[in-house]
Amino acid sequence: MKRYEEIERSIIKKYRKDIWSKFVKAVIEYELIKENDKIMVCISGGKDSFLLAKCMEELQKHGKFPFEVHYVCMNPGYTDKNRDLILENAKKLNISLEMFDSNIFEVVSDVGQSPCYLCARMRRGCLYKKAQELGCNKIALGHHFDDVIETTLLNLFYGAEIKTMMPKLPSDNFPGIELIRPMYLIKEHDIKAWAKFHDLTFLNCACRFTEKVSNHEESSKRHEMKELVEHFRSIQPTIDYNVFKALDNINMDCILGYKRNREYHSFLEDYDSKK
Repeated sequence: MKRYEEIERSIIKKYRKDIWSKFVKAVIEYELIKENDKIMVCISGGKDSFLLAKCMEELQKHGKFPFEVHYVCMNPGYTDKNRDLILENAKKLNISLEMFDSNIFEVVSDVGQSPCYLCARMRRGCLYKKAQELGCNKIALGHHFDDVIETTLLNLFYGAEIKTMMPKLPSDNFPGIELIRPMYLIKEHDIKAWAKFHDLTFLNCACRFTEKVSNHEESSKRHEMKELVEHFRSIQPTIDYNVFKALDNINMDCILGYKRNREYHSFLEDYDSKK
């Protein structure tokens, strides 16, 4: 058995409970993939997106209906070393990867002290345009369970809003294209365990801007949330799941207000009718 075949086998055997079953559950529960979908899987070079690619391959092999997949990596200006690592891992994992270039890092380098927002918007725009070019109706990203929890806490603590990262989202600017997150239920430590078991080394952060800033990760709000979640888990192992479940169990009778289609509604609107 070739190495990539061993890696594929481990997903549906050794990591069946922690990775494969959760991947399939998310696809089914959130109706992420349908018959004859044409999906562009975005590979950033990290462990999450490469595992997503392998899971998508397995789903094509063992799924109940046909769908098409394109594996794409946008090069926003990676160093030669990082670019080569991505291509080397694609070859190692037997993924037919198309890499296309953009000048995003060059553009955002002169923005100022916080180019991340602009970089993210430009990346997303480039990916949607590529999906259009390929005739894809869906874009798959490698966000996982921990990303969902961290995003929820970020919005709560720093955005004063109860909002999370959704499992799927229609595009506002590119009609007919939907963003999906099939890794939605998979925990990050299980992805790390899979990579470590196979002695795989992936990109962590390849951003040229943050490479120049000392202690960037330690000072980032997302890293702060990551540490907070780990602290919560040390107190109560299921606390992350409780946060996740709360997003699917909101008691509308016991909240002060909510937004729907960007319009705010207060509990006072129908309060008198309940007396």
